[in-house]
Amino acid sequence: MKSQSVVTELRRKVFCEVARVAYESDNPSADLEEIPYLITPDEIPKYRESIYRERQIAAERVRLAMGLSLRPENKPVSITSGVDKSNIAEKYYEPPLMQVIPSACDKCPDNEYYVTDQCRNCVAHSCIKSCPKGAISIVNGKSYIDQSKCIKCGKCKAACPYDAIAHHKRPCASACGVKAISSDDYGRAHINTDVCVACGQCMSACPFGAIADKSQIYQLIQAIRKDDEVVAAVAPAIVGQFGPDVTPGRMKSALLALGFKDVYEVAVGADVGCVAEAHHYVKEIATGNLPFLFTSCCPAWAVLVKKQFPDLASQVSRELTPMVATARSIKVKRPNARVVFIGPCAAKKLEASRRTVRSYVDFVITFEELAGMFDAKGLKLNELEELPVNIKATGAGRGYACSGGVASAIENCINEYYNGTEVKIKHAEGLFECKKALMLAKSGKLNGYMIEGMGCPGGCVAGVGTIIPPERAKAEVDRLVNSSAEKVPPKEMEDLAEKLTKMD
Repeated sequence: MKSQSVVTELRRKVFCEVARVAYESDNPSADLEEIPYLITPDEIPKYRESIYRERQIAAERVRLAMGLSLRPENKPVSITSGVDKSNIAEKYYEPPLMQVIPSACDKCPDNEYYVTDQCRNCVAHSCIKSCPKGAISIVNGKSYIDQSKCIKCGKCKAACPYDAIAHHKRPCASACGVKAISSDDYGRAHINTDVCVACGQCMSACPFGAIADKSQIYQLIQAIRKDDEVVAAVAPAIVGQFGPDVTPGRMKSALLALGFKDVYEVAVGADVGCVAEAHHYVKEIATGNLPFLFTSCCPAWAVLVKKQFPDLASQVSRELTPMVATARSIKVKRPNARVVFIGPCAAKKLEASRRTVRSYVDFVITFEELAGMFDAKGLKLNELEELPVNIKATGAGRGYACSGGVASAIENCINEYYNGTEVKIKHAEGLFECKKALMLAKSGKLNGYMIEGMGCPGGCVAGVGTIIPPERAKAEVDRLVNSSAEKVPPKEMEDLAEKLTKMD
């Protein structure tokens, strides 16, 4: 399968090698130390100025892939330091989830204007005339910007007739909708964990692969090797991620080949949620008892509300997210099962570690991490047996994977169960737009609305743990929704939602 970039290829190789050690090794410490040399086997560097730097970065990726923190830069610490404590199925992430690998960061310019070779030293000197601080002069026959005087207003760039002035910003900082990224004392990217909501957009934006999240694949495979009752709860966004020939039946074959005991559809949990949300909207919002309703299925959006708009936090829905509803329903039938949520989202890893969720969701891995596990086992998914699958979810629950799909599912349920109720919807995708929606809500301009927020532009199909481009993923999900035999779940699911909620 063609990857989207060299960065994702390198990440996948690390996941593959860590998974291979977890599945096969009787001497994991020695084999884990060897992985950087498997990732960069030659003596000539491919991507950095030094083979030693490449191996240093690979070593830090190995640690993050095992759920461990980065090593200190001023102390001798082995790659496998802490493995013994981490080599258990119950291990959760040591915060923070998102980390900048110092040796990988290229110290990108942070909001800097500079003159390129396109400058023709024209007579007009529009750039010089436009600068309010006198920061521009002619040096060696072209314009030059004195960074100590520049106030980053951009007037010079707008004035230049040749577009000879470039504006450089850190890609990671530009992608961060909550402004959690700044520079450290060495000019490297720094993530403010008090502000970060773990959406992972910075990770996907960094062209140097300097930002990565922690994984649980090593601990998950330990549970599989112990023959625990490990079951997969798969998000609807998985459709199409592993190729057009990988049907639900073949995906089930692949997951069983990895050691999972069974496979469940998370969209069933979404069905439970949208029935409950429909009832809540009609009872509380449409009647004016409460001003508005925030959806809760996107953890980055929910954390954004709680961190930056705490006075609105009470309006975040208390209904179970699809992941949690599915996990709880599995535990009712299989109390000894270890539930693994497999989806596109990095922020779900932190949601699963919350106190109220931990006893139900045991592991969270992304599609990208799952691909590494498939590689470690040498599985060719399009050649696997087509196993029968028990399809239970409706189009409403499956549509949660795309931006606007949550609100649409709830609206369709309201129209089905409470015909004649007016439904007002506002949906926002990407944290920049989410913040705008929250400011409108705070000012009273969205009273009576159901407000859906998605941290990733495009929704879950654009999550940082996905494999294929978001537009292709959305088309696949749309086809799945349209082919669903049932469009909305039965109203009786409201009773199930109440039962699962009381499991707290």
